[in-house]
Amino acid sequence: QVQLQESGGDSVQAGGSLRLSCIASGYIYRIKCIGWFRQVPGKEREAVATIQAGNGQTYFADSVQGRFTISQTNTKDNVSLQMSSLKPEDTAMYYCASTPPRVTGCRVDPTEYAYWGQGTQVPSPH
Repeated sequence: QVQLQESGGDSVQAGGSLRLSCIASGYIYRIKCIGWFRQVPGKEREAVATIQAGNGQTYFADSVQGRFTISQTNTKDNVSLQMSSLKPEDTAMYYCASTPPRVTGCRVDPTEYAYWGQGTQVPSPH
């Protein structure tokens, strides 16, 4: 089992920056991919960014490309999402998730992820 805990959601000014953290515990060695997803009420959960634990390969949604970065610690137990130039449309509940051991590589489909954190709210930039 893998447990994930997000933090970092906070008020921010439009155009500002925010850093979200995802702390992993449990069977960390089994983690092959960590993804950051976001969801607003009434819409499907969407992938924002992913990072492969082994080689650090990353993916970014078009909507955040160039504004968000994702990174992981060497111990693979902390994955950060650095968000810059925040826009009102970035407002959402942000979740981190990891794929189960049987899934190779990172995916953008949230149904491919087995372990989820509780989420952290990023409010509308003011």
